[in-house]
Amino acid sequence: MANSSVTLDDLFGALSDPTRRAVVERLGRGPASVGELADPFPMTLPSFMKHLKVLEDSGLVMTKKTGRTRMCTLDRRRLRRLQTWLEHQRIVWTERTDRLEAFVTEPEETP
Repeated sequence: MANSSVTLDDLFGALSDPTRRAVVERLGRGPASVGELADPFPMTLPSFMKHLKVLEDSGLVMTKKTGRTRMCTLDRRRLRRLQTWLEHQRIVWTERTDRLEAFVTEPEETP
């Protein structure tokens, strides 16, 4: 179960690895078994499971065991949290660069 106190640092940390980003991208298309997710990667299953654990701990991925198969799904609420933060940063930096552009392109006043 995902920890409700997951921080943005946890989310960005989970997405800092290309293998984990690929897993999130794949789960964006729908649920998949651990075996399906692990198949494209040239690593042992225990190594892949460490990546999956990081994604689970961050709350980005949820797993549920059904019989002998462990199915994984993407928790889109966590992605929305990232999207909200990134959108805020985009607005802040757009405003800053707009002010900088205005400052640089304003003609100098002569006394």
